Amino acid sequence: MERTLWVIGLLALFAPCLWLMYRAWRAKARRQAASVGELPAVPAELGAQLLEPTTGLYTGTTLAPSWQQRIAVGDLGFRATAELTRFERGILLERRGAAAIWIPQESITAVRTERGHAGKVMTENGVLVIRWKLPTGTEVDTGFRGDDKTVYPAWTTGAMTGEENS
Repeated sequence: MERTLWVIGLLALFAPCLWLMYRAWRAKARRQAASVGELPAVPAELGAQLLEPTTGLYTGTTLAPSWQQRIAVGDLGFRATAELTRFERGILLERRGAAAIWIPQESITAVRTERGHAGKVMTENGVLVIRWKLPTGTEVDTGFRGDDKTVYPAWTTGAMTGEENS
């Protein structure tokens, strides 16, 4: 009987904690909504494919330059398995269970590797981070931890700017 009371008591404490976390996430999303705005739609014509698709984990999108200020608007803050593909007109990040993210070429300001992103810490150069500007002008970092990290140099070199490697 005593054990049952302990379990009920812990559940009575745990449930309000979950509710408060949910409310905080929703409040954060409301505060960020104006600076995030609408994401660019995936165009009908993507242009030529410049890099082969690579699979991995979408770690989230954060407000630049902070690697921990995760965006809570829509489904941008949720991790998901994903496929990242580089096209002539931009980068397509197709996420399982969430909407695809289109990053237009003209919005990309940097592509680099980092040790951590969106609260996830890995080995050195473990995450590919794409810095880009939203249509609202807000600069964000989108993180992707690839299954095959040997493809990172192709993403961080001249191919990202649409230039051919010599």
